[in-house]
Order: sequence, then C-alpha cells, then structure tokens
Amino acid sequence: MNYNSEMPIYLQVIQDIKKKMVQGKIQPGEKLPSNRELAVIYKINQNTAARIYREMEIAEYCYTKRGIGTFVVEDENMFEQIKEEMAEELLRNFMTGMQDLGYKKDDIIFQIADYKEEE
Repeated sequence: MNYNSEMPIYLQVIQDIKKKMVQGKIQPGEKLPSNRELAVIYKINQNTAARIYREMEIAEYCYTKRGIGTFVVEDENMFEQIKEEMAEELLRNFMTGMQDLGYKKDDIIFQIADYKEEE
C-alpha cells in the first residue's frame, strides 16, 4: 500500500480495511489478522496495528475475543452504512476540489455528464 504523507497511516489502513469490507473481501463475522500479521501485511509497526484495531473497536466495526482474536461485527447493515459514509466523503472531497478550481454546481454536473459520455 502506498501511504499518503498528509494523513496518519493508521487512518489510511482503517480506510483500506473498510473498503475491503464493503467490497466483500472481508465478510461479517470474519476473523481479522492478528496485530503481528496486520503489521506485516501493511508494513507498519505493531503498535500502529494495535491502534488500528482499537480505533475500529471504538467505531464498532470489530470486536476482540481475548485469546482468540479480532472479528468483524456481524451486522450487515453496518457494511451498507460504511459504504454510504465512504461515498459521501468521496463526493465531499470531489465537490470541494472542483469548487476550489472555480466550478459551480451546474458546471460540475456538466463535467460529470461529459465525462460519462466520453467513457
């Protein structure tokens, strides 16, 4: 994974895990890698891996069974909620970027329509 220096690594890894959840690559109730395995997968410090799971537990994306491991929550509605939140963030960033370039709402809609026609 290529990390963006403008955002903390732990947040980038959480985003990647959430993306895998909504893509179906990680299923509800699935056991997640151990802290050590997560650190190896993402080439991060084990303390960062532990922080990732702590933050995900606070957000109620996963839970830990002591001595067994960390698991994704089994609430499939949560996956849809995560998908909506991620889409909203992408749209917000896109709109902000376009407005920073001087585009108005109608211009942005035109640009999107024009882009889709070219595709």
